[in-house]
This record gives sequence, structure tokens and C-alpha cells, in this order.
Amino acid sequence: MTDLFSPAQAGALNLTNRITMAALTRSRAGADGVPSDLHVEYYSQRATAGLIVTEGTASSHVGQAFVRQPGIYTAEQVAGWRRVTDAVHAKGGTIVMQIMHGGRLTLPSINNGEQAEAPSAIAPGVTLHGANGREDVPEPRALATEELPRIVEEFVTAARNAIEAGMDAVELHSANGYLLHEFLTPSANQRTDEYGGSPANRARLVIEVVRAVADAIGADRTALRISPEHNVQGNIEDDREETLATYNALLEGLADLDLAYLSILHIDIAGDFVAHLRKTFGGFTQLNSGFTEVTDLAEAKRIVGEGLADTAVVGRMLLANPDLVRRWREGLELNTPDMDTFYTPGAHGYTDYPFAD
Repeated sequence: MTDLFSPAQAGALNLTNRITMAALTRSRAGADGVPSDLHVEYYSQRATAGLIVTEGTASSHVGQAFVRQPGIYTAEQVAGWRRVTDAVHAKGGTIVMQIMHGGRLTLPSINNGEQAEAPSAIAPGVTLHGANGREDVPEPRALATEELPRIVEEFVTAARNAIEAGMDAVELHSANGYLLHEFLTPSANQRTDEYGGSPANRARLVIEVVRAVADAIGADRTALRISPEHNVQGNIEDDREETLATYNALLEGLADLDLAYLSILHIDIAGDFVAHLRKTFGGFTQLNSGFTEVTDLAEAKRIVGEGLADTAVVGRMLLANPDLVRRWREGLELNTPDMDTFYTPGAHGYTDYPFAD
């Protein structure tokens, strides 16, 4: 059995242990999307995790999905993230940026009144927390076929910017109902061009984005995050055969790249679906069981020890315990996450969780 605290190699990434910090939305950036001193402290506090994945970071302004979400599309944002990576590296950590486009999951109060862009003009039927509280998500506009190269280029530019900012790699966000995931699902993608209508066509844009990013920064510094059958935020994948065919097309379209890793979110971590995804991908994998389940020490050990994946992705426990690796290794008492401060501005509930000492 592989030990949770043993080192690993994922593409160009040297991991000191097999505990990966999940991409956690924390809404602490300013209106300009530039990381602040708080981000520098927050991420560097957690540098003992084998791998840090940043919060989902916007590849464009229209793609901003959260209030106070950081971006990676301006020079000021790049400079802000450089301060974060320097601090993490100074403490011996490894950090990658999760790059995302929110797709239809945004609000005019979040992106200065711009209409969201998506595969099809279908509202997700959910509410989001905007600048003025919870709001219904409006109908997006469907991206024209000739616009899709621009989407690909935005991801490529964001990836280059992330590497310029000192990130060790990037993780492309094709999960949780955002733009790339929307292209994969029939509930959000009802296109009639070559980017919709069949599993292979729905997988086409994600494949193009991943391949273009890998070509720009190296496949060994490019990773992908997916959440098949997660069924959140209006993105429904309830036909197992159709979903399997779509993700087969996706992973087979990337098979020759030798990506840094594939990160999977799925409620049934030991089920046939995840095992099939891992076998089809054939490379380094990361895994966790979803938003409703807290990944505790027992589950993390099971994921790695039983070979369900190469690392365990951990969210709330690392949010509340910056020194979680030590606490888990030594059996120390854990801090409890304060849900009331998950998305609020300021240091409270962000950088003021105590270390074990």
C-alpha cells in the first residue's frame, strides 16, 4: 500500500506527499481581481500540502463566476500571483493554478453587466450569490462557432500568464458546471455544429483547449479537472451510457499527451466509473468525493492506500488547518471549518486559523 505521506512525481511536479489542496473558492480578491497580501499569507501557510491548487481563477472578465474572484488576464493580476508563488516556493511548496471560465454561471452584478457566454442559450435554473445577495442566473448567449478559437486562446494566454507568475503548472477546470463542463453535457450543450450533438462533438472544445495549453506550456505542466455525474449547478449527466461515451471521447482525445495529472471529483470513489476513467487516462490521477462529503484522514488514506488514485484532494480540512499534513501525520486535534466565513472578505476565517503550535 502506498503511504499518504510518501512523495510522488506528477509530470513536472515534485510532490512531497499525496495530499492535494483542492481549489477552494474564497472570494478575497479586490474588484480588479488582483491577489493581495492575504492571498500571499493564505497560500504560503498551506505550503506543506504535497500540492496546492489555487481557487478557480478567471481567464477573462466575462468568464468571472464569483464575487471577488481573482483573475489571470491582466499584468497586475500576474504580478499579484507572482508574490503568492514566491512565498509558497520559499516554504518548499508546489502550487498550480486552476484556470476557469464561468460560462453561464455568472451574474451581471459580478461581471459588470456583461451577458454570460455558454454553449447554448439555456439558463441553468439556479441562483448564485451576487453583489446584492442571491440572484437568479439569467439566460446566457450561445457562443458562435467562429468565437470558439477566441475561447481557446483565452485559456492559452491565461496558462502562459500563470507560468509567468511562477506557477508550477495549470489545472484546467472542466468540472462543477462551468464553461468547459457545459460543453460536455447535453443539458447545457444543444448545439448543432461540430461542437454539439454527439459525445465526440461535445468533447471537442475541451480537447482543443487542453491540447493548445499543453502545446504552449508543456503537457507535463498541464492538468485537467473533471466531475462527471456530479449533477450540480444545472449541469446534469444522468444518462450513464451517454456520459461514459463523452468522457471516453475526451480522454481518448488526450491520450497521447502524457498530461501532468487528471483530477476527478465523483461521489463513488471506488466505483466502476472512476476506475474506468483512471484506466482510460492511464496517467497520474487525483480524486475526491464531492462537495457534500468532507475528505477526512480515513478517506484520504483509502484513496491512496487502495490505489483508487495517486493523491487525495482535500478541501475544507486544509481550509481550516493550514498545517493539516502535520496534524494528520501526528494525530493532532483539528480545527473546525467556519462555514460562515468561507466567502466573506478579510482575514477572519481565511488566514487566522491557528497552527497546532
